[in-house]
Amino acid sequence: MLDEILHRVETAHTLTKNEIVDLLTQTDTQALFEAADRVRQQFVGDGVYLRALIEFSNHCKNNCLYCGIRASNSHIPRYRLTQNQIVLTAQKAAGFGYKTIVLQSGEDVWFDTDKLCDIIREIKKLDVAVTLSVGEKKREEYAAYRQAGADRYLLRIETTDKNLYEKLDPGMSWDNRVRCLQDLKELGYEVGSGSLVGLPGQTLESLADDLLFFQKLPVDMAGIGPFIPHPQTPLAGEKSDGHFELALKMMAVMRLLLPDINIPATTAMETLHPQGRLLALQSGANVVMPNTTDTEFRPFYELYPGKICLGDSAEKCRGCVEEKIKSIGRYIASGKGSRGDYLKEK
Repeated sequence: MLDEILHRVETAHTLTKNEIVDLLTQTDTQALFEAADRVRQQFVGDGVYLRALIEFSNHCKNNCLYCGIRASNSHIPRYRLTQNQIVLTAQKAAGFGYKTIVLQSGEDVWFDTDKLCDIIREIKKLDVAVTLSVGEKKREEYAAYRQAGADRYLLRIETTDKNLYEKLDPGMSWDNRVRCLQDLKELGYEVGSGSLVGLPGQTLESLADDLLFFQKLPVDMAGIGPFIPHPQTPLAGEKSDGHFELALKMMAVMRLLLPDINIPATTAMETLHPQGRLLALQSGANVVMPNTTDTEFRPFYELYPGKICLGDSAEKCRGCVEEKIKSIGRYIASGKGSRGDYLKEK
């Protein structure tokens, strides 16, 4: 039964909701991970794309129950890089060979449209792709970023279970989240989304719905991260046992359903498992996002506890990641196409 499902999805890239649940239930996962790795190799190759992550502000207006930088967390020092600091960090990252700069923050209203567009225009002078991950905005704001040169946008849905979403994200609307993703697609962005795996109240059926949602949109990139409880949130007492394994299975099934998208081996994976990112790269992932934020600020962008590489310089992080990638017989993509653009004909 399992072999039959895997053979079919490996060639046809379709699954029913029940079949996804069956795959997520499997305890013998070797065949699943090997199938995902074969599909990854066939469709996106052995090159690993590096994205330079700049976490430029941990101010956030929202109060998501699972997030360490939620507005109500008074225990975390807040910071906000200046526009000049952001551009200088991007220049350093480009000097280390990164072809994509990822600008990520909480939903910080101080960075209005004009400020962000100025930053985007300056960074685009470095001949790099720019990915934004700054939350929910109006369509006209997304359009302005796009006109300024932004190439990609990452907005994780976290869960497609509407009731669970609105319970965990008080004051936010699931319908508005979906509207944002649809606007981004229509405006011509490469669109990324993703799920948080292991949330309290989440079911395997809702995780299956997440994957079918990503396939229907469709996304151009997607990240799967395990839920890790933060001590300064209302979910501090929840467990994270088993979340790594389930997240890895989710990521592998996503590769089978969406064979040619870009999938990051997320840092949270390595927080729960010392070989987390390498295992993800061997189970369908093809992207790594080393942190290039100045180490002075990096500890304060604490979405979850235990983040890795907080004290490592941007240069050291890149070298370390490169060695790890080589250790599993893969290489860092370079030359033509090294930005890692989503190349499928739309």
